[in-house]
Amino acid sequence: MTTLTLLRIAAAAVAAFGACLLTGPRVIAWLKSRKIREDITKKDSRRLTEIHSTKKDTPTMGGLFLIGSALAAAVAFSDLTAVPVLASLAAVAVLWGVGYADDWIKLRHSKKHGMAGKPKLMFQGGVGLALGIVLWQTGHSTVLAVPFTGWSFDLGALYPAFAMLVMAATSNAVNLTDGLDGLAGGCFLVSGLAYTAILAVVGDPALAAGVGLPHVPAASGLAVLGAALSGATLGFMWFNCHPAQVFMGNTGSLPLGGALAAMALVAKQEILLVLIGGVFVVEALSVILQVASFKATGRRIFKIAPIHHHFQFDGIPEQKITTRFWIASILAAVAGLAVLRIG
Repeated sequence: MTTLTLLRIAAAAVAAFGACLLTGPRVIAWLKSRKIREDITKKDSRRLTEIHSTKKDTPTMGGLFLIGSALAAAVAFSDLTAVPVLASLAAVAVLWGVGYADDWIKLRHSKKHGMAGKPKLMFQGGVGLALGIVLWQTGHSTVLAVPFTGWSFDLGALYPAFAMLVMAATSNAVNLTDGLDGLAGGCFLVSGLAYTAILAVVGDPALAAGVGLPHVPAASGLAVLGAALSGATLGFMWFNCHPAQVFMGNTGSLPLGGALAAMALVAKQEILLVLIGGVFVVEALSVILQVASFKATGRRIFKIAPIHHHFQFDGIPEQKITTRFWIASILAAVAGLAVLRIG
């Protein structure tokens, strides 16, 4: 890896972190002045409303300065001549806009759940499909390798559809995890750093050969985006740690999930996302299983879903749940990197 690449990665992380710290107080003050606050009322759970009653005046849409800082730093330090990098930046920017629209509809048009589910899913899937088409048409490998098994298969023209699935699933999973102070941010920070490291390695031919991974020329450029998002997330957590001064809202969670999907796709480690993003997978599965169980049997598996709220109903303090989920995320990322190395 060249010194210039390392400098770009480091500079993007530091710049995004600094931008978040500088713009955060101003954006939070503006959100408060406009009374842009999260509605903590849960019509289907009076108990959860009571648990979160202290959060009722906390502003939301902090993703405005989180993602804004990351994109500004990424644009400043990335190699914008690489098409996969530009496409990934565009994907994050579009999902930033979708998340903003979702939050705005929820807060300003008295629609509890914001944008309708189907249109939002179409936007998320459409972003993934577009990114998949760009990658496929620019010669990006469409082969999926399954760790440990030695199996691999070429999706060929089906790769864009696969990218659509990865994008929609990951952005929704991060969105579902955003329910406690610092939870989604901390888990993304771990997963994002893991994929930034992978991108940096596979972007260098010598390093990629050394660990037995395919070289991806555009990966180094996307490592800059990963570093920028990680730095910005760390800066955002300065304000989002318990008790939170601001929530990221869908303005932050949807593009963070989309960025994680883009990094996995470009790094050619899509399947590994299930392990490195293990906490997000568990959160999404808890909702899927809860809904499926209730529809099939009329019974719920968990006291409430997503699963972090289940632990709240068990009386575990919010800070302890968040910290334990961070630990689980770190263990999942370490396991993922280990599988990558020996698989």
